[in-house]
Amino acid sequence: FPFRLFPLREHGMNLRARPLTCQEIQAFKKSKEVMQRFIRAYKLMLRFYGIILIKEETGELKRAENWAERFQNLNRFSHNNLRITRILKCLGELGYEHYQVHLVKFFLTETLVKETLPNVKRSALDYFLFTVRSRRKRRELVHYAWQHFRPRDSFVWGPHEKLLKYR
Repeated sequence: FPFRLFPLREHGMNLRARPLTCQEIQAFKKSKEVMQRFIRAYKLMLRFYGIILIKEETGELKRAENWAERFQNLNRFSHNNLRITRILKCLGELGYEHYQVHLVKFFLTETLVKETLPNVKRSALDYFLFTVRSRRKRRELVHYAWQHFRPRDSFVWGPHEKLLKYR
């Protein structure tokens, strides 16, 4: 069977690649070597997108030196958004929910605050945001997005009355 770099429990675009089983996920999590390889693959993809993992323990990220060039690629080719969604889902499957939060917040900041990735904005809001497994963290990210979304009355990713009362 073809191997996927970021395997999931669902079918992707490659119909020959079989979905992960729960047993395989547990075996991956128990293997230090597999998890180290996974983090290496994650770092490699981040670098491709112009992002650096600065703290493995927390998942904290920052722009790479070549971010402007790499962000042009992200803005130009929307198929990258599918890959990022896949990476986010895989992070959740393999126990890296805290990494999900940092990656989603990174994209929300770049799309809504710094406005460097306008063509990634819809994917960040429609897909990336909802891969985050932790309900509490997902709510925090929706609130963060709402705070920075313009025009605010066009925000459709959460009820405005709840977002106004949040915290």
